[in-house]
Amino acid sequence: MPWSDAGVSTATHRNIDLVVAALTAGGADPSRVARMRVLPDAVTTAAAAAAALGVEVGQIANSLVFDADGEPLLVLTSGAHRVDTAKVAQLIGVQRVRRASPDFVRAATGQTIGGVAPVGHPRPLRTLVDRALEAYDEVWAAGGVAHAVFPSTCSELVKVTGGELADVA
Repeated sequence: MPWSDAGVSTATHRNIDLVVAALTAGGADPSRVARMRVLPDAVTTAAAAAAALGVEVGQIANSLVFDADGEPLLVLTSGAHRVDTAKVAQLIGVQRVRRASPDFVRAATGQTIGGVAPVGHPRPLRTLVDRALEAYDEVWAAGGVAHAVFPSTCSELVKVTGGELADVA
């Protein structure tokens, strides 16, 4: 079924379908899942997403993939923060956490940078969820492509990802 919003209609994208299926299977609130939006323009930064949605940049849950000693690590961080990779490395007990290459991200998630969702990946990823997202009643995350976003809550993101709440900034 096509997703649409504000007159913008697109053919169903496999990644959006995978994200919706994973959210549903993970017990996400169906009313929030139904609010998946496909925007007219790509929103590949927190600032662009916040502007398109009319929300604070801190309400954007960036899905950032890192290379943690060769293993993928997904960090869902508030758009108002930068991840402290040394702090995260110490937190998860690895030598080094660094930004992953586009190929590494695609291999781990099946999605491209700028549209990586918290879920819908070929296999579950170790996930940290920024505790700062708890400050908002509603947060927005990417839906598997750079044009798609969906609303959620911090606790719901922890639940659907099997993630761990952490201070990542």
